[in-house]
Amino acid sequence: KSKLDQQTLEDIAKSIQEQQFKRVVVMAGAGISTPSGIPDFRSPGSGLYDNLQQYDLPYAEAIFEISFFHHNPNPFFALAKELYPGNYRPNLTHYFVYLLHKKGQLLRMYTQNIDGLERLAGIPPEMLVEAHGTFATATCTACLRKYEGEDLRVSQNALFGTVPKCPTCKGVIKPDIVFFGEELPRHFFKYITDFPLADLLIIMGTSLEGSGIALSYQ
Repeated sequence: KSKLDQQTLEDIAKSIQEQQFKRVVVMAGAGISTPSGIPDFRSPGSGLYDNLQQYDLPYAEAIFEISFFHHNPNPFFALAKELYPGNYRPNLTHYFVYLLHKKGQLLRMYTQNIDGLERLAGIPPEMLVEAHGTFATATCTACLRKYEGEDLRVSQNALFGTVPKCPTCKGVIKPDIVFFGEELPRHFFKYITDFPLADLLIIMGTSLEGSGIALSYQ
C-alpha cells in the first residue's frame, strides 16, 4: 500500500491542521445536519419519509416530485415551513467546513442539503455547490420572475405553510429546490474542474447512494 492508503483519520486531521492540504473538496449529505435536529430522509422511524402521513401523499417521495408539485403544491409548502432556513442552527460539522474556508484550504463544498446551514455557518455561496438547490432564491412557475427567498418570506408574512403566489401573474412561486424530475443546477458541473485540482476529498453525512451528487464522485 502507498503511504496515503495507510493514513488514519488522525493522520488526515493532523495534516489539515498543519495546512498540508490547500484544495479540499467536501461532499456532504443529510447526516451532517441531524445533530442540528433536522431529520434525514430514509432512516427507519425517524427519517422524513417515514413521517409524512399527515400530508396525504400517494407515496412519500411525491412531496419532492415536480409533477406532483404542479398538481398539488400544498404538502410541499406545509413541510417547507418546518425546513425553512432559520428554524435550525449549524453544528460543529458546518463550522469545520467554514474553518477550512477561513484558513484558505477549501476549494469547494458540494452539499445535497436544502437546509441552508452551510450558508448560515458563514460559507460563502461561491464556495458552495448546492446540488439539490436552495431556499435562498425562488422562481414563479408561470412567468419565471425571480425572487429572493428572504424577501419573499417577509412579503408573504411567514410565507410557508401557505402557497405563495406571484403578484405579477398569480402563478405559484417555487423555491429553487431541485425536485425529482428537474435538472441539477448548472453550478453543479463545477466538479469537472474542481475534482482534478483537489488534494483532499472529504465525504460526510452521505452514502452517495441514489443521489445526483454521486455522479461527480463516479
